[in-house]
Amino acid sequence: MDLIILGSGSPLPDANRAGPSSLVRAGGKDYLFDCGRGVLMRGAAVGMPAQGLAALLVTHMHSDHTTDYNDVITTRWISSLQENPLTVYGPKGFRDFTDATLAMLKNDISYRIAHHADLNAPPKVIVREVERGVILEADGVRILAAPTDHSPVHPTIGYRIEHDGKAIAIAGDTIPCPGLDEICAGADIYVQTVIRGDFIARAPIQRLRDVHDYHSTVEQAGQTAAKAGVKGLVLNHMVPAPPPGTEGQWIEQARAHFKGEIHVAQDLFKLSL
Repeated sequence: MDLIILGSGSPLPDANRAGPSSLVRAGGKDYLFDCGRGVLMRGAAVGMPAQGLAALLVTHMHSDHTTDYNDVITTRWISSLQENPLTVYGPKGFRDFTDATLAMLKNDISYRIAHHADLNAPPKVIVREVERGVILEADGVRILAAPTDHSPVHPTIGYRIEHDGKAIAIAGDTIPCPGLDEICAGADIYVQTVIRGDFIARAPIQRLRDVHDYHSTVEQAGQTAAKAGVKGLVLNHMVPAPPPGTEGQWIEQARAHFKGEIHVAQDLFKLSL
């Protein structure tokens, strides 16, 4: 099982960091978690075509995690030689979100159908709204979901993907909560969105300081990792993004609470289990 961080960025555009998205390869299949800015460009770098995705799993409907949902839908549709529905898992409300996305694409869909004789039906998206428990079992892969806490964004979902005795927890944006503990328990890898609380507290405007109360700090991620007994922690979607050479500061903050492996994600960062 492989974890590849396709995009390690945040809502703030960054020349070196695409929007949040993670790829897990397990059982010979590709499972994409979130679809932030530039996801298919980063996917192209690791041989992840949209038409080959086994499933897309969305943690929540904040724009930075769903910016390129329309691109995944359209690219899969026009690149497949036969009907190839996209299966998407997401929190309650994601079916409406999908309907709105398809409505936004209405003109583009009509243009392509009018131009291509072998493209005679709109893209098909199968949405499964989930909250907790086992949501997928196939090809030796099992995926579980649990509710997380990113209030007032609600609902939000964390995922745990298991294969061949290994487990990866994809937490998304959340503060510590029971659902987060649930997906992380005993995992080999725990991927967590983090902020530097010490930096955010000094932000010059309230809107930036506001992100503190609904994201895990680096210290909290370390505490969650230790509590759950995970083997490795991946700090991802960092706010603010660490300038090159300062990653050790983030690791040091987490290390005060967690003694396992700690990684600061970059785009295309990869771990193999």
